[in-house]
Amino acid sequence: MTLHWVPATERTDLLADPVARAVRELPGLAEVAEIDPELADTAAFCERYGVGMDESANCVVVAARRGGETRYAACMVLATMRVDVNGVVRKHLEARKASFAPMAEAVELTGMEYGGITPLGLPADWPILVDARVAEHPRVVVGSGLRRSKLAVAGSTLAGLKGAEVLALANDA
Repeated sequence: MTLHWVPATERTDLLADPVARAVRELPGLAEVAEIDPELADTAAFCERYGVGMDESANCVVVAARRGGETRYAACMVLATMRVDVNGVVRKHLEARKASFAPMAEAVELTGMEYGGITPLGLPADWPILVDARVAEHPRVVVGSGLRRSKLAVAGSTLAGLKGAEVLALANDA
């Protein structure tokens, strides 16, 4: 099955509301393609639609805790990599403890569906930590906020988002 990419601004019905608002303000082009929502998880999506794992980036929501306060951040890594949550991310966020945010919490806080969470349209006070390999990528496939579609954007667009910081934050999976 092939993907039919169109400018995301033309198909905002394929985007979660916060993502649709963010796409309108992007300096770069974002494209969207409709997919089978049962294939939204990265490995299944890549296999079915012929997209390389090294062309896909995952957005992981991290909860960082320190002194009774919890702060959230998004981490963008290629699908071939694993986020170093307890090392790089925890230290960068100056947290005593960091872990993946529980699914229900991530969904509620982002206004996006699990399996479709993307750095576009996240709460404004969240840091977006972008792995350097994602930032350098000419075009990566990411979530759209919904399980029934995917976005394609330049890594430099993700690195240029408000609150984004480029780091080496992943290890080979």
